[in-house]
Amino acid sequence: MRINADFTRRAVVTPEHHEWVASPQGGVERVMLDRVGAEKARATSLVRYAQGSHFPPHEHPGGEEILVLSGTFSDESGDFPAGWYVRNPPGSAHRPSSEPGATIFVKLWQMPPEDDHHVRVDTNDPAAWHRQGEGRETCPLFESAAERVCLERLAAGQALPLEATRGEELLVLDGELVLDGEAPGQTLSKGSWLRLPVGDTPRLLAGADGVTCYLKRDHLAPLTVDA
Repeated sequence: MRINADFTRRAVVTPEHHEWVASPQGGVERVMLDRVGAEKARATSLVRYAQGSHFPPHEHPGGEEILVLSGTFSDESGDFPAGWYVRNPPGSAHRPSSEPGATIFVKLWQMPPEDDHHVRVDTNDPAAWHRQGEGRETCPLFESAAERVCLERLAAGQALPLEATRGEELLVLDGELVLDGEAPGQTLSKGSWLRLPVGDTPRLLAGADGVTCYLKRDHLAPLTVDA
């Protein structure tokens, strides 16, 4: 399976184009944002757990990265309400579930084999945020030679800093981003996902109510999985 699988091209999925499809596990649905492979895949998805649903125990050969968007996501390491960032390195395993239901943003098979970092960050904690000048705050989540991950919070009209090095990817968590100067001036509302290849740096401005977004940089070097 190949969905938005050309990493040299810009990819965007807005909420009106979310297609929720059932996973092999009952009570769990997903929106496939990008994917290279079948069930064993390099994948970026939105995943929705119904109340009381769970996945059987499984391993993460290529690692797993999670941002909890709503509800509470749980595994053997704890219960993670909306706003928690969870990073499980290659070789880790768990049995995920959600008693109240949850929606999460998930990236699978996108970590180098030498990554051994278990990370848990509560982005609701004000101490996790750092001011970066007028109208901008960041919440660092993870950084290595292979990638940089953070949340960005911008006041209305502020530009999202982008780079052209090794690609970027974002998910709008609250508010809006506007692609300035692009016909017809596309707006990325809450739930919109955007992936930018190397060299693609559009001007993105926070909307009238500001914006909060997940932002990943420097991660688009190829990773090989079975298609």
